[in-house]
Amino acid sequence: MPAKCEICGKRVAFGNRVKRRGKAKYLGGVGRKITGITRRQFRANLQRVRVQLPDGTRQRMRVCTQCMRSGGIVKRVKRIIPQPEAKA
Repeated sequence: MPAKCEICGKRVAFGNRVKRRGKAKYLGGVGRKITGITRRQFRANLQRVRVQLPDGTRQRMRVCTQCMRSGGIVKRVKRIIPQPEAKA
């Protein structure tokens, strides 16, 4: 199973890690120099959550946190156990 959001399709993105040396010019130095560039991964923040599907069924999915916050899914509602009425 790939590391991918099942709602929006977000997956691993690639970029660079830049290593620098020196003191910035605005701090009185001669400037920052790049001493190395290596590849890195930006991973999606995926969570396994139980989701209520539109047809009423429940399913466990891998969803990114942006979809959870933006309302892309409806979380499964746990069953509510009725409490006995208090007599007054």
